This record gives sequence, structure tokens and C-alpha cells, in this order.
Amino acid sequence: MTLLDSIITVNRSFVHPGAFPPLPKNPKRQFAIFTCMDTRLVDFLEPAMGIKRGDAKVIKNAGNILIDPLHGGVIRSLVAAIFMLGVEEVFVIGHEDCGMANIDPEKLKSDMIARGIHPSAIETHVPDLAQWLGTFSCPEDNVIEVVEKIRANPLIPADVPIHGLIFCPNDGHLEVMVDGYKASKYQA
Repeated sequence: MTLLDSIITVNRSFVHPGAFPPLPKNPKRQFAIFTCMDTRLVDFLEPAMGIKRGDAKVIKNAGNILIDPLHGGVIRSLVAAIFMLGVEEVFVIGHEDCGMANIDPEKLKSDMIARGIHPSAIETHVPDLAQWLGTFSCPEDNVIEVVEKIRANPLIPADVPIHGLIFCPNDGHLEVMVDGYKASKYQA
């Protein structure tokens, strides 16, 4: 049985019409989370924050990195969440022991080539692999930098607090790096 087959089999036993009441598109608690795609955060970060299904918009990418702070998909998602879905606050949440910290771009490039990616494709599409990946060495500094980039974006309203936190994937504690109430024009 393939992985796809096993997922579809589990899904067939999971689905029970009427068991899951429909939820609105807008988040119940009017906030968005931008975090890492690390598997250790799945079913752990949200309960550690006291949120459940339907409470918040969650945007994920590798390392919660913001490569294009003006036009990228993260900004596009945040703009949509704020202006179309009622999001009033944003939480940028990095985590300890992030796999995107200290990436070796040359090793990654050789791994890509070993898997059949032509070197010219890499050179043409991502000539600066380290920049494209958004490599960083300190997750805390990355969170602060991402908060600053979002805050500086002219499409993000000044009255939206942008918070920065670090999550521990081992015990679930959160540490505040940036208090968005103090760093925005938020009126409590």
C-alpha cells in the first residue's frame, strides 16, 4: 500500500457527515500566525497558544522566513487576512532548533544535483541559493527581522500589532521577542 493509499483509507474512516460543524472563513479570534513548517509544531503550537480549529489564520513556510517583504506570498496572505478576513493582529513565531538555521547552500546544491536537478536550472532560477533560502543562524534574530520587515511593509496598516515569539518544540513554552503593542500604533 502506498502512502497515498493509506492516507485515503484513513480519510474514508475519518469522514462523518455532520460531525464537524461548518466554520466561517474569518478567524474567530481575529489574528494570524506566521510560523515554520516544522513537523514538531503540528498539533503542538496551537494548543500551546490556547487556540483551536477556526480561531486563527496560520501561514507556514520553511523557517518562517520572509524573502520578498513587499510582494511575496506571506505578505499577500497577510494582506488578504487583514483586509478580507478581519485579522487584527499578527504573530510571527519562530522556534528553537530550526532546521533552516545554518543551512549549507553548497551541500543543498549538490544534493539537488544528485537528485537530477540540472546545475543550469539552479544557476538560472536561484543563482544565490543562500539568499533564496533565507539562511540564518539565529532563530530569535530571524523572528525580529521578519517582524521588522512586515512592520515596514507599506501594505500592512500601522494599527496592526506585529508580535514576534520563539516557541520551544520540546516543552511548548513561548518567549516574546517583540511586543507588537509597544512597536505599533495600536490603540488598546
